Amino acid sequence: MALSDHLRELRARILRVVLVLFVSLIVSLFFFEQIYDIVFGPYEKAREILGDERTLPTTSGAGGGLLLYLKLCGFTAIVCTAPVWLWQIWAFIMPGLHPHERKWSRIFISIATPLFFLGIALAYLTLPKGLEILIGFNPEGIVNLLDQAEYIQFFTRTMLVFGIAFEIPVFVVLLNLAGIVKGKQLAAYRPWIVIGSFIFAAIATPSADPFTMTFMAVPMVMLFFISEIIARWNDRRKARNHPFANLSPDEVSPL
Repeated sequence: MALSDHLRELRARILRVVLVLFVSLIVSLFFFEQIYDIVFGPYEKAREILGDERTLPTTSGAGGGLLLYLKLCGFTAIVCTAPVWLWQIWAFIMPGLHPHERKWSRIFISIATPLFFLGIALAYLTLPKGLEILIGFNPEGIVNLLDQAEYIQFFTRTMLVFGIAFEIPVFVVLLNLAGIVKGKQLAAYRPWIVIGSFIFAAIATPSADPFTMTFMAVPMVMLFFISEIIARWNDRRKARNHPFANLSPDEVSPL
């Protein structure tokens, strides 16, 4: 296929994604109240614990309410249409892959997708406690005014960080399958990887509180241990199927 044909195909797929996003945005405007309750649910839980006098939701500017509608519904449209635009990306890349590459790509998607949503679910469950800790730092008598548009950005970052963090062990397994990382190497650097997981969680979590950091780091460490077990099993499998694969080319044959 010529380069111009690839560009036309890319343009057609982008137009499909834009159209689906626009339709999804319009539909989500009719369900604004339900979406608002879901997204702002963690904040409302934290507010109930702290008391209404400690924090108040606000909007800034004359168009603050309109921007709240557009940001919240735009975020919903992107999430709800994820299967569509992810499929368009996959369909554009797939013709250039070899059969074995397609096989591993399907396996990667089937494992990475549930882990990503597991990370998002964990972030949603821990977010109320994180907000409670952060807002609780305000001294008595000072009211925390939380801009709703800024909260949506904070909420989105938290969800994405947790989701992406849960993908790291999958990439470790892929590196092992590609022969770049060995199971013994993972075992040798295990203490540093555990420490690095906690450092990553401390830096990556937008709330930066110990509670949320721990809830991200502990599952990451557990998933790393699972990926190490898989890597060791894969190394043993390769050794059985190809017993001479690790021999040096300069080694003298016993024959």
